Amino acid sequence: MLNARDTYLGASVSTADPARLLVMLLDRLVLDVTRGLDAQRRGVLDEANGQLLHAQDIVLELQSSLRLDVWDGAAGLAALYDYLRRRLVAANTSRDTTITEECLGLVTDLAATWREAAMQSAQSAPAVAAAG
Repeated sequence: MLNARDTYLGASVSTADPARLLVMLLDRLVLDVTRGLDAQRRGVLDEANGQLLHAQDIVLELQSSLRLDVWDGAAGLAALYDYLRRRLVAANTSRDTTITEECLGLVTDLAATWREAAMQSAQSAPAVAAAG
């Protein structure tokens, strides 16, 4: 049976616009890498593995949904996603907290950048709608 939190989260995802969905996905990526790093530091390697594998899955989803034909910067972002995925694999297989910390810095910056872009887009949307 679904609890109230699960119902709320499901409704949040199903009603979010694409920019908000991207921010939510990136926030989860930050959370996964943070949890993975914490688990590595505590020596709970099974937990770290699960968190970092989920982070890799998110990066693969981001890569696969990127439309290279729509935006000039997409190729650069695709290269960043590829680098990040490879570094997450290395962090997980080597159990190296230094690499995981690097990944956390990257995903934190990436999430902040997309959050800012989503906010700017949301702020300009009412002006565009009013002008139309």
